[in-house]
Amino acid sequence: MRTAPRPAALAAQAAAAMVVLLLVLVIVRLPWAGDLGMHAATVQRLRHDLVDPGNPLVDADTPSPYYSPWMLLLGCVARVSGLSVFVVLRLGALAGLALLLSGVWRYVRTLSGHRAAPALAVLSLLFLWGTALFNWSGFYGLNSLALTVSYPSVFALGLAFHFWAWLGRAVRGDGHGDGDGGHADAGWGVWLGLGALWAVILLCHQFSGVVATLGALATVVAARPGRVVWIRLGGGLVLGLVVLLLWPYYDFFALFGAGGDLESVHRPLYEDLVGRYWLVLLGVVALGVRWWRDRWDPLVLFFVLGVVVVAVGGVSGHWSWGRALPAVLIPAQVAVAVEVGEAGRRGARVGWACVLGAALAVGAWTQVGTVGYVVKPRDLPEAVAEKYRRPWAGYYWMTPWVKYGDVVMAREGRPARQIPAYGAYTVAPGYPDFFLAAEGRRAEAVRRYFGQGASGREREEILREYGVRWVVDKGAAGKRGVGLREVTRGPEGQVLYAVVR
Repeated sequence: MRTAPRPAALAAQAAAAMVVLLLVLVIVRLPWAGDLGMHAATVQRLRHDLVDPGNPLVDADTPSPYYSPWMLLLGCVARVSGLSVFVVLRLGALAGLALLLSGVWRYVRTLSGHRAAPALAVLSLLFLWGTALFNWSGFYGLNSLALTVSYPSVFALGLAFHFWAWLGRAVRGDGHGDGDGGHADAGWGVWLGLGALWAVILLCHQFSGVVATLGALATVVAARPGRVVWIRLGGGLVLGLVVLLLWPYYDFFALFGAGGDLESVHRPLYEDLVGRYWLVLLGVVALGVRWWRDRWDPLVLFFVLGVVVVAVGGVSGHWSWGRALPAVLIPAQVAVAVEVGEAGRRGARVGWACVLGAALAVGAWTQVGTVGYVVKPRDLPEAVAEKYRRPWAGYYWMTPWVKYGDVVMAREGRPARQIPAYGAYTVAPGYPDFFLAAEGRRAEAVRRYFGQGASGREREEILREYGVRWVVDKGAAGKRGVGLREVTRGPEGQVLYAVVR
């Protein structure tokens, strides 16, 4: 394989290093948006009870898919160290980012010996998206990653890259064949380890686990291994299924029955696909070149599998299948990074480098508002500040009064998503909860309580039924009926009321 000209490799590595430094500084800030409250609440429950933590959001004894191996480890760290949950999440974010970067490096090294390829792959994964900003857990564009770097999805994706690299070497083998068209270099221990790792990825983040599975399937098919490898691969698969079956915190296989709200929540994944991803078309062209050279190219197979899953989800109305979109994006983004060094003639390589550089510049400008998470927006140039999206405000202002395990009546949306991060419960969960049978009843109780037509007596009965000690809302206490005493005020006109009994 060709080695890159040193100046080109150094330039790519320097650019990647600057972006990584930005992400590290973002972790120090830990901007709040999206699902951060859910993950903080999960660590809160585990630090108090590792064996039976109960529902992370409401006062109910139910399992939860958020109790993953990674969250369990972070809960142990919080319990042993005494560090606050948000400090532990920062440590977890650093670990997840390191795992992701090292995983990308290892995986790309199985595809190319080009010195700049790993750094270019990092830049492509972060910037080669579109010109419509899009943030979602499991989607790793720079701005999305900045807001989700402490999530289990980042940790799981990092494991996935390591998984593909390890699997690729194992399924191809590095030594002599076994006489049956396969390679026997990877022993049973390697394959069983791969099976266990596959299960851990699925348990940590189910959607990233689907992406990991598609990438693994492409890697195996592309290698066209012999009988011995298939037998050992089957053994690893069986072990992985056993791990999934025995995981004590929730029934993994019950998730196949999830639907309803889960599907409606994911419908936006199929909106504005061109605006969000058009820069990835450069990677699709690179995949076409790779396919022309090798009909069994693993990146091409990975891409095709991802397209099939996402397309079937869109046609059938299974919108949650859109979470497999990274299986479409990753192979295309990696392919163009590799093609810069693997194209035949020097002119072709220079051409790929120039086009990729321009596309990365467009993608970087689209996401330049991420700088606002480490630089005060007022200190940014006006054009950059316009692209900055302000993160959510927290509920630290409640903590002198609201204690761990207290139940808070809060509206749907951000209040219900954020308050459990500090140890309290809400009446209704802020996220769809497949394992909470009373989810609909609880949500209706919240709507009735804050509804205009509810009587004071009806509100008091709701508070009593769910053991509510506090109410958070905007406006005067008189609007919520008697029995409430104003305690303090927070940002954006919010008021904390104590329930007087």
